[in-house]
Formats: sequence, structure tokens, C-alpha cells
Amino acid sequence: MTLRVETDKQSAVAVVTLDRPERHNAIDLTTAAELAATWREFRFDDSVRAVVITGAGERAFCTGIDRDAEVPQPQSPYSIDDPLVAVGPKANDLWKPVVAAVNGMACGGAFYLIGESEFVVADESATFFDPHTTYGMVSAYETIHLAQRMPFGEVARMALMGTAERISARRAYETGLVSELTAPGGALAASVACAETIASYPTEAVQGTVRAVWAAKEAARTQALAHAPQLIALGNLPPERQAELFGARRSGGFRLR
Repeated sequence: MTLRVETDKQSAVAVVTLDRPERHNAIDLTTAAELAATWREFRFDDSVRAVVITGAGERAFCTGIDRDAEVPQPQSPYSIDDPLVAVGPKANDLWKPVVAAVNGMACGGAFYLIGESEFVVADESATFFDPHTTYGMVSAYETIHLAQRMPFGEVARMALMGTAERISARRAYETGLVSELTAPGGALAASVACAETIASYPTEAVQGTVRAVWAAKEAARTQALAHAPQLIALGNLPPERQAELFGARRSGGFRLR
């Protein structure tokens, strides 16, 4: 198993941990399937009223898709099979509140999970960046998710600067991506504390509020996400060319903003 799920029956809070610290908690096809299955199971589990999603270890929350994952693609230029499209709770019709506890790096496909959480708690050592453009890939789903909670210019800069910049936890807090900062190592405990409070409230009121908050932007988000597959299919470099760029830039430096 690449996913660890721990549920406290007394508080009704489940903690979902991406458990691949040796791979910076990158998501392979097995992890993607386990995430989707876990969110679907929570829909029917009345003992779970709030969820925290986090990453194992200190180095990373999640670094997106595992570069070693082999994902067969259709030949049509009008479509693409995205292995991360269903890794988030909302993609699996889970409307119980989810809090993201971010430690270390969060980049690329991590924003599928962050973008479908209600809010984010991060420790002060966390960093955020989107490497897609650096490696000849279109940042579509990631930027659409981020645009729901950050100013346009900040999303555009993060996506377009690629690996040249990383956003500090402090800057992420200032721009609205993060709702609370903690001391290093404190994000999980703070997130669980929030989840426990939320889980103690009447379930119907909580889930109705989650739906209401998302309804404020859901129409625009849904329409934007519908364009993502075509943009990726048309704009991505061939995989072999991406691999060349990935290998050439692996040791490059970055500015922390």
C-alpha cells in the first residue's frame, strides 16, 4: 500500500497519508487508484465526518505524478488520459470537509489534492511551485485549481516561472493559498485540530456549507477543467523530449520568493 489511512472513531477524523517518502510522495498509478477508492469509501462511512490529507516524512507533501509511471495515451490529438484527474475528493463526489496539511515541497500534481481541499495548513518550511513549463508541459488542471484561491497574477507567475522559483509558505499565506502557518512539523497537528472541531458539528450543516462554498465558483471551475485535456494534448512536448529537459535541469537552482 502506498497510502496510509488512520481513522479516530472518537473524533470522527480520518488522516490520509501519502506514504512514499522515498519518492517525495509522488503519485504512481497504484497511489492514484488508492486515493480514488479511499475518497469513495468515505462517502459511505458515517464514522468519518472530516478528513486530513498529508504526506509522509519531512521533505515533501507531494511532488505530483511519479516520473517513472507509464501512462498509455490515446493517439487522438483531442484527448489525453490524465492519471491524476480523479485523485481528489471532489472528483470522487466526496463533500465531507478535507484539510490539507502541507510539509516540505508541494508541486505540480499536488495541486489536484490541495485544490480540492477546503483549506490548507502549512508549516513554515513548506514550499510551492509548478514545474510544468520548464519541462515542456502545459499546466492546466494545476493552474485552474490554484486560480480558485489565489490572485490571477500569482497563479500565472507560479505556472510560468516553472522551476526557477519556489513560493515560500509565508508568501503562500499572503496570497491566500494557505490559511494557517505553523512551526516546522506542526501542520498535521494543527490540521487535525481543525478537523476535530469541524467533525464535532452537525454533519448536515457542515456538508451543506461545504457545498455552498464550492457552489460559488463551481460553474467556472467545471467549464475551465473541461478545456484542460485538449490544452495538454496540443501543448505538451513528446514524452522523450520532456525526459531530456527533466534530466538536463535536475540540478538547477531556484529563487525562493
